Amino acid sequence: MAVPKIGFEESLEKSVVSTGKCVGCGICVIVCPFTCLEYVEEKPKLIKKCEKCGICPKVCPRFEWQRSAVENFVFGRERKPKEKFGIYRHIAVAQASDVEVLRNCQDGGVVTALLKFALEKGVIEAAAVSGLVQDKPFHPIPKLATSTAELLTSAGTRYTYSPNLFALKEGITQKKKSLAFVGTPCQIQAIRKMEMASLKRYVGPIKFTIGLMCTESFTYEGLVQNHIEKTLGTNANQIAKMNIKGKILVTTKSGEVKTILLKEAKQYTRQGCLSCSDFSSELADISAGGLGMANWTFVIIRTSRGEEIFEEAEKTGVIKTKPVEEEKFAFDLLLKLSEKKQSRASV
Repeated sequence: MAVPKIGFEESLEKSVVSTGKCVGCGICVIVCPFTCLEYVEEKPKLIKKCEKCGICPKVCPRFEWQRSAVENFVFGRERKPKEKFGIYRHIAVAQASDVEVLRNCQDGGVVTALLKFALEKGVIEAAAVSGLVQDKPFHPIPKLATSTAELLTSAGTRYTYSPNLFALKEGITQKKKSLAFVGTPCQIQAIRKMEMASLKRYVGPIKFTIGLMCTESFTYEGLVQNHIEKTLGTNANQIAKMNIKGKILVTTKSGEVKTILLKEAKQYTRQGCLSCSDFSSELADISAGGLGMANWTFVIIRTSRGEEIFEEAEKTGVIKTKPVEEEKFAFDLLLKLSEKKQSRASV
């Protein structure tokens, strides 16, 4: 007997959106074959009668999430108790070799370096990342980068949410046959659920995914407009870079560095982030984060696809590595933040 298909109202609206668990990834809006949904204020909104095709609950990373099922799908097994930050093949501390990449990047520039390498070698035609717009200073938007120049201008982290899956959709619309995707843990989860649902139109072109380590993201109105502009007195147009090293560091275009204590920033945490237990993008092909290091990136290679692109980039000198043992603090911080986020989500 066929299982009846469930619609948006009975599934996502009831169990995800109305309960505050929606992360705003937009995957339900993207895959709806009847365009019943619209992305409004970082959430899906039903704009016409739902046809109850049953697709949106299959891909939502917050609806009936089963980590063990997804791990089995991606890795062929579930994690062991000792694998506190997920399943992986090996870990590395790495840095881009390209001076221009380092000049524009966040931390060690490994994400930008890998994307640039894959683009120049023809492994991918484009990368779904986040970029910036001129009319809303330091506000991230989904960006489909098709050139080295676009990758460089998109480098860096903004700490407010960018639904990068819409950049993936743009790549599909442009009929790109080979794409890389960079995003937060929740967005990587959505991609894996699309793969499990066999939505080949969307996942077929993806050659590899890079997941960003993420404790939470903040609202733009709270962090940028309220705190940086009003409390710190810094015009958002003057922000050159933001980073987190025990506290939020806001570097202006004049070189001045202003700080925000994390306990102050917590009040601006997006509600949907509070139900997430994944700090290190445990389902990505490659995970990357700064973890308190200066000018280096902590990298977790998780799949054969991730291993292939990382090792080829290292072999050709695009990135260089050093022993993880030299960055014990970073490794310990990875464990601490992974356990802390898992604990917060279970409350």
